[in-house]
This record gives sequence, C-alpha cells and structure tokens, in this order.
Amino acid sequence: MSEQWFAVRQVFQHLARGVYEERITLWEAASFEDAIAKAEQDGAAYVEGDEDVLLLGLAQAHWLFEAPASGREVFSLMRESELHPKDYLDAFFDTGHERQGHIPADE
Repeated sequence: MSEQWFAVRQVFQHLARGVYEERITLWEAASFEDAIAKAEQDGAAYVEGDEDVLLLGLAQAHWLFEAPASGREVFSLMRESELHPKDYLDAFFDTGHERQGHIPADE
C-alpha cells in the first residue's frame, strides 16, 4: 500500500490538573500499524520529561478515504450500545466535565 492519510486518537492523563485528554493526530503512513507506530512515537515525545502527563496506551486509527482538507472526516469510531441516544451522549460525550471552547490563558 502506498502512503495514505490516517487519523490516530490517543488518550493522556494530566495528573495535576485531574483531566484526561483525547488527542487526534494526522499521519501519512503505509498502513494502520505504521500510522499507530508513528503516533505512539509522537505520544511518547509529547509526554517526555513531563512526569505529570501519562500516555494511557490506547491508540485507535482511522483511514482517511481522501487527503485532509476543510470539512473532511478525520476520525470515526463506531460503538454498539443499547442506551437511549440522550443517555449515550451523557455517558460518553457530555458528562458535564468536558473542557470545551475557551482555553484559559494559564493552561
């Protein structure tokens, strides 16, 4: 397979802040495995020297059907669930503890 574009999601824990970070990075790679390996190297560099940030060992890749551009899908994850849509969103995406929008200047 020639080089393709992949989005890879990894999860980090910031101990002092008490927050988890989901980080999605884009990679040009020959395969899912290659993209994940590149993202894992990047993730290790992201936390290097900072004992307050942990890489939690989750890497999920998504192949981009087209090269990145405005409006293109960069990540997709499907999950089976019997939860009602509102309960599903509350459980996984809108718990009330997300930091969305404005990022304070001291971060």
